[in-house]
Amino acid sequence: MNIKGCGEVVQKIPLLMVPGLLCNATLWAHQSRYLGDIAAVTIVDTMADADFPAMVERALEAAPPHFALAGLSMGGYIALEFIRQAADRVIKLALLATSARPETADRIAQRLPLLALAEQGKFNGVSPRLLPSFLHPGRLDDKALTDAVMDMAAGTGPGAFIRQQKAIMARPDNRPLLAGIAVPTVVICGRQDQATPVARHEEIAAGISRARLCIIEECGHLSAMERPHAVTALMRDWLLRD
Repeated sequence: MNIKGCGEVVQKIPLLMVPGLLCNATLWAHQSRYLGDIAAVTIVDTMADADFPAMVERALEAAPPHFALAGLSMGGYIALEFIRQAADRVIKLALLATSARPETADRIAQRLPLLALAEQGKFNGVSPRLLPSFLHPGRLDDKALTDAVMDMAAGTGPGAFIRQQKAIMARPDNRPLLAGIAVPTVVICGRQDQATPVARHEEIAAGISRARLCIIEECGHLSAMERPHAVTALMRDWLLRD
């Protein structure tokens, strides 16, 4: 896709955006709309496959030869799997609300009861339990926001949730990948992110030579929805920088 500006045709940047756990294209709605003048956006499907390598293999088959890549939370884990499989095709990288570390025993213990609920046909009980870790405490009474998050979860469904949780728990340690990432990278974190604290993002930014760390104040885990204008502005700057 091309756009015209100042009398010349400008090539849009192919941009793959990867949703997080229980999320879909709604997560990136603001960015998809307001970066559309400079980016040709594709939302990566994270629902059909049982593990991250399979998700990435399928996405790479349909992706352009080279692309910018953004992932939030679980999407960040998947973005690092893109790096593992096809680093030479990624021209820019954005990692939001995520970690390069493998799953811990404590986090697995927290996930297993939710996984059991879904496997027992009680998926409707999962989302309310996760909501406080997804959003800043001050946004939990924002009905429009919480409804949007709950609708995404409902649209994901129990089958995809079970596959996603198992893939998250099985993910590898991605820290050894960081030193080899040479493309312009932005690492974005909400100051009050409970699921992936600031320290996890500082670790990622320190490990990537061309990374910039950006912390959004008064923001929890789902930054792309909680503070969409800030995230879109940071991503626009990242896309336009050399």
